[in-house]
Amino acid sequence: MANRRLNVAVVGATGAVGREILRLLEERDFPVGELRPLASARSAGKTVAFRGRAVTVREATPEAFDGIDLALFSAGGSTSKALAPEAVRRGAVVIDNSSAFRYEPDVPLVVPEVNAHALARHKGLIANPNCTTAILAVALWPLHQAFRAKRVIVSTYQAASGAGAAAMEELLRETGRVLHGEEARGEVFPHPLAFNVIPQIDAFQDNGYTREEMKVVWETHKIFGDDSIRISCTAVRVPTLRAHAEAVTVEFARPVTPEAARAVLAEAPGVEVVDDPAERRYPMPLTASGKGNVEVGRIRRNLAFDNALDFFVVGDQLLKGAALNAVQIAEHLFLRIDA
Repeated sequence: MANRRLNVAVVGATGAVGREILRLLEERDFPVGELRPLASARSAGKTVAFRGRAVTVREATPEAFDGIDLALFSAGGSTSKALAPEAVRRGAVVIDNSSAFRYEPDVPLVVPEVNAHALARHKGLIANPNCTTAILAVALWPLHQAFRAKRVIVSTYQAASGAGAAAMEELLRETGRVLHGEEARGEVFPHPLAFNVIPQIDAFQDNGYTREEMKVVWETHKIFGDDSIRISCTAVRVPTLRAHAEAVTVEFARPVTPEAARAVLAEAPGVEVVDDPAERRYPMPLTASGKGNVEVGRIRRNLAFDNALDFFVVGDQLLKGAALNAVQIAEHLFLRIDA
């Protein structure tokens, strides 16, 4: 398979994640034969750049997947529900970035650094996790393997990029309005995000948590294959453009020290330890943006719980939180390259 060139469709090719997927396919020299960028009817006819040439975007229809080996979806749940099964029926392997299939028991939900083995049971459809979950999983998994996580408390600081390109544009536009003495407005977000934080991402559930917060619980359990871990999350949108940050408290079953945790994380795939407070080195959106690895730092003993640590993790939402994770899954499937 490694010597074969693949016909690849990218659904949502004109969106923020779709553009990152195209860049990564080119940058990582994925063996693309024919590239077929797909999008909604209103984007059909536009062009995207790939390997030095302009490729025309086609409308995403069932017939557009004829002859496709790999389809990378990043166009929202309704599009995935309508078209992903059609792509599979026509012979494509689908890696879907929406939440449409994540909780289906026969659909693998994969972070390659954690559960690449789950790919062996795919039936043509693989789900990419929520961006917040993916970033957390990369940092938490090696610690869970070494020290056995019992309870996890996560507070997120999520960038505008998590809501798409229009949200990033709104943050820039409304920040400019405030700096010019005007009142900020919220259209993509339920409230203005400029110079504000919004403690709501997605819809509230009956238990008082938002769906975004519950995704961290549901998806971590599925990816880890362990629903005994007690997880609680508070998800907050903050006025940064790119890269999600998470403050994490973990109570472990086994003895743990900050030094031991740093040693484990230093060897973990997908992790960069940035943890030197004396030199003011710690994870930040400014330094994590554009990186494939997640940054982990501020590793310290938790003062409220026994045998617990606090740490801070930051990852690029458009990369490890979305596009990069999908491309890594494709590499593992078709090129037998580990994450």
